[in-house]
Amino acid sequence: MDKFSALADPTRRSIIEMLASHGHMASSDIGTHFPISPPAISQHLKVLREAGLVVVEKRAQQRIYSLNDARIAEMEQWFGHMRTLWMERFDTLDALLKQEIQKQNAATNNMKEPKK
Repeated sequence: MDKFSALADPTRRSIIEMLASHGHMASSDIGTHFPISPPAISQHLKVLREAGLVVVEKRAQQRIYSLNDARIAEMEQWFGHMRTLWMERFDTLDALLKQEIQKQNAATNNMKEPKK
């Protein structure tokens, strides 16, 4: 699954946020924060794992989940690139709007000047 599609679900986004703040958590601990069944939590974790957003480590009978820092960094880089592109577009639009305002102000001032 695509990493962005995986984050479309609010439960999965919440899991990502929890892992970001706690560092790592057992799947059973993750499940205690949601009003859904353990199998449903397992399915959400599977989607996140398949998207490469989390990694799992087996410790005895527990599965410990943590963020895949490299994958999160890729997403941050992509968002940064998109932010730059949008900011360039907004800057271009801002400059165009300023030009149009100057033209309108000049036209208004010309209309207000008394004719000789």
